[in-house]
Amino acid sequence: MHPPRIVLFDLDGTLIDSIDLIVDSYLHVFTTHRLPPLTRAQIVEGIGTPLWTVFGEFTSDRATIDAWIATYREYNLAHHDTRVVAFPGVVDMVRAIASAGRRLGLVTSKNHAGALRGLELIGLRSVFEVVVGADDVTHPKPHPEPVLRALELLGGVPGEAVYIGDSHHDLACGNAAGAATIGVTWGPLPRERLLAERPAAVCETPAEVLRVVGVSGGA
Repeated sequence: MHPPRIVLFDLDGTLIDSIDLIVDSYLHVFTTHRLPPLTRAQIVEGIGTPLWTVFGEFTSDRATIDAWIATYREYNLAHHDTRVVAFPGVVDMVRAIASAGRRLGLVTSKNHAGALRGLELIGLRSVFEVVVGADDVTHPKPHPEPVLRALELLGGVPGEAVYIGDSHHDLACGNAAGAATIGVTWGPLPRERLLAERPAAVCETPAEVLRVVGVSGGA
């Protein structure tokens, strides 16, 4: 892979270790609203898509979905700052990429405000030029629109960009947009699940990501 001029990142499971909180937030909704609970594996499979997509599997009534989302967010935000941390090495990795002159964007299925809160928590808000959340697009991941929107805001094209994420939804989105993709294995999904989406690379560590994108130092 040629060194990309633009580097886009996913958030949950890629930069921040928030998976257990996400699972617990879903379980809280299922309990509160007396829904049949999904298993952890089923919840993890849906991470990387917006809340309304997951809850839309239970009902098509938007008011009901909005109520469930409100319950989810109330629980998630109440516990966010005490339970969410950066994965080891990722802050140095991101800063090394920025210091190398690459342009950075965040593309997430979290809403915009929630994404900013996560970045603030790990000290990376100022590093990202662009943040695209689920509420910034019409068609969320795995549709290509989120990556294409970030590239539009950065004045770039898919051929000069890479999208880095921990989920098959991330890789499908980046691939569909025409960008290169890198899967990372420190999230909840196994390497084989990521390889099925045919990324340019699958990396085990932040240091490996730096090597793949052609940046020295950092993680």
